Amino acid sequence: MKHLSSLNKYFWKYRWHFILGILFVVLTNYFRILSPQMTGYVVNTVVQTIKDTGEGKAASALTQEHKNYDVAVREVIRIFDQSPSRRILFAGLTLLVLALISGFFMFLMRQTIIVMSRHIEYDQKNEVFSHYQQLDTQFYKTHSTGDLMNRISEDVSRVRMYTGPALMYFINLAAVIGFSFFFMMKASPKLTIVALSPLPVLAITIYFVNTIINKKSERIQSLLGNLTTNAQESYSGIRVIKSFVQEKAMLGFFRKNSEDYRDNALSLAKTEAIYFPSMALLIGLSTLVTIMVGCLDVVNKVPGASVGQIAEFVMYIQMLTFPVSAIGWTASMTQRAAASQKRINEFLHTEPSIKNEPLPQKPVLNGDISFTDVDFTYPHTGIHAIKDFNLDIRSGQKIAIVGRTGSGKSTLAQLLLHMYEPQRGLIRFDGIPVGKIDLGSLRSQISYVPQDVFLFSDTVSHNIQFGMDTADSDRISMAAKQAGVHAEIERFRAGYDTMIGERGVTLSGGQKQRISIARAMIKDPRIVIFDDCLSAVDARTEQEIIGHLYGYLDDKTAIIITHRIFSLFSFDKIIVMDQGRIAEQGDHAELLARNGLYAQMYARQQEQEEPS
Repeated sequence: MKHLSSLNKYFWKYRWHFILGILFVVLTNYFRILSPQMTGYVVNTVVQTIKDTGEGKAASALTQEHKNYDVAVREVIRIFDQSPSRRILFAGLTLLVLALISGFFMFLMRQTIIVMSRHIEYDQKNEVFSHYQQLDTQFYKTHSTGDLMNRISEDVSRVRMYTGPALMYFINLAAVIGFSFFFMMKASPKLTIVALSPLPVLAITIYFVNTIINKKSERIQSLLGNLTTNAQESYSGIRVIKSFVQEKAMLGFFRKNSEDYRDNALSLAKTEAIYFPSMALLIGLSTLVTIMVGCLDVVNKVPGASVGQIAEFVMYIQMLTFPVSAIGWTASMTQRAAASQKRINEFLHTEPSIKNEPLPQKPVLNGDISFTDVDFTYPHTGIHAIKDFNLDIRSGQKIAIVGRTGSGKSTLAQLLLHMYEPQRGLIRFDGIPVGKIDLGSLRSQISYVPQDVFLFSDTVSHNIQFGMDTADSDRISMAAKQAGVHAEIERFRAGYDTMIGERGVTLSGGQKQRISIARAMIKDPRIVIFDDCLSAVDARTEQEIIGHLYGYLDDKTAIIITHRIFSLFSFDKIIVMDQGRIAEQGDHAELLARNGLYAQMYARQQEQEEPS
């Protein structure tokens, strides 16, 4: 339950909804609790009328027993001090009015507490999503997408069941029991004890069952996260699954996860099923014992005992039936919410390893970049990706970083974007350590084309202008032309308004890469990082894009990471990486003359490009 304390800030934010909701719950039950007293009065009036008629007397409207009723009921009885038939008629009308008033306040009760829970759900989902975006790359490498989705959807929904229905039913239960106990004790302490005697047994049962429910709920939520992850990965990788004919294997894997979830859910359902038969048994037993004891008191002419009192107590018990039977349901929802909130808190309390300093700088970057003794090892794998790396890049220079797969090229791009923090050394922009620069300011001034292209399920134009607040159609089409993809977009049925499938599934690999390049070009920043962004295009398209890059990169600092050698592009410096270190550096001619690693790579590339 301690995990639910993190919701207190929301209750304070929507305190007027909460306070009014409690008020309406009290008013609803106050007007409901008057009905048993009116019913008891009607029954006693009928019994007394029959008795007095036989004895030739006139029935009294207000007796000593009625002094135990609420003041509002006594005033109504006093007003209806007429003939027995008229009293019964007006009492029936009063019961109708009480039902209408109680129903009206019940409507207001739901309009405050349930509406509050929807506001809390909205705020909490926004809080979780906002925190997700602050978490660093390392977090996403060690947590599955399905689990992240499950916590922001299923877990938040279960917490809403606590802030809305569970809370409302609990307050309603407290109000019903409070009013009922007060008036029952006023009417007959003996019958009250008899009627409420099963409740301690019920409380003990709830305590033990809730402990079991809490453990089972945590297990179920964890299994649901695994199930969601399994489904999400299968949908995203459906083409790979089909190409390797692994549909049956993946179905078996999903079925195994689904069976685990089903078995645990059924086990929880069986545990929860203990509640409702227990409620029915104990409430039924309470009703029978109350009627029996009440009837014996009437037969034995115990002072204050009457048939109307028995009817009144039976109605009290029936009024307690739903709230008391909802104890199990409410407790179950609360326990599930606690388990879900615990899972949510695990992420909300996760601090990103990459975050702004208290007073970060927001400089306008010119493009000077320096690496000084940079050393970096990936925490989750232990791979030593960068070793004693030193490099100075002046503003406006064009740098190529080449090397074999796994040599550390892409890691440099991640470090420049401050996605990771090096274990040793410093990276500076214009002489300012990267850790002192505001993350948003830094990344907004760098255009980055990742090796793993990601497009959103949106229109082509919206994907190109993703990094911009606004962009007109001319600017979008110019960026597409510079990326060599404008002509192909024009051939789409809807042109730039064509919807791209999830992760760009409707496009070819080359089209996705070029749209990603256009997304980087439209920002027009001072620093550009291209990470192996031409691997999926043919030689002719590659030359076309490189031709556009000459003009585009004229006054910019450009870092082009590639496993290919662009001999047609005049780089100020070429860095050859090998096992996280700089193996060679220089221009194209110098490196070929050395006849080292670069020359070997170039020779292999030339052999592969020669026509057979």
